[in-house]
Amino acid sequence: MHKLVILIEPPADPFAFDEGWPAFLHLAEDMPGLVRESTARVSGALYGSFNVSMIHELFFDTSEDLQRAMTSSQGQAAGRVLQQITGGRMTLLVAEHREDSIENLRKYQTTEKR
Repeated sequence: MHKLVILIEPPADPFAFDEGWPAFLHLAEDMPGLVRESTARVSGALYGSFNVSMIHELFFDTSEDLQRAMTSSQGQAAGRVLQQITGGRMTLLVAEHREDSIENLRKYQTTEKR
């Protein structure tokens, strides 16, 4: 699985951001190949100095699906809205996403840790 990770810094105009966020979501959710999305509002940082107020992730089965979605008319329009409502105060990352269940992870723990 592959994902587009959007790190959003605190907006200069929070009202404009909140007003424009639904428009971004509607466009992003209409991108071809999208299989899942996730939003997290950051409540604090434990370490580091990168100032992020929100993390939004868009998941795709393949890297090609992600690229196709970003170049689609919906992806391009979503990008324009995101640029507008954040004033460019964001970082976009492309990542290969892997996850495992805790049950599977515990299979490999030593008996001392159990």
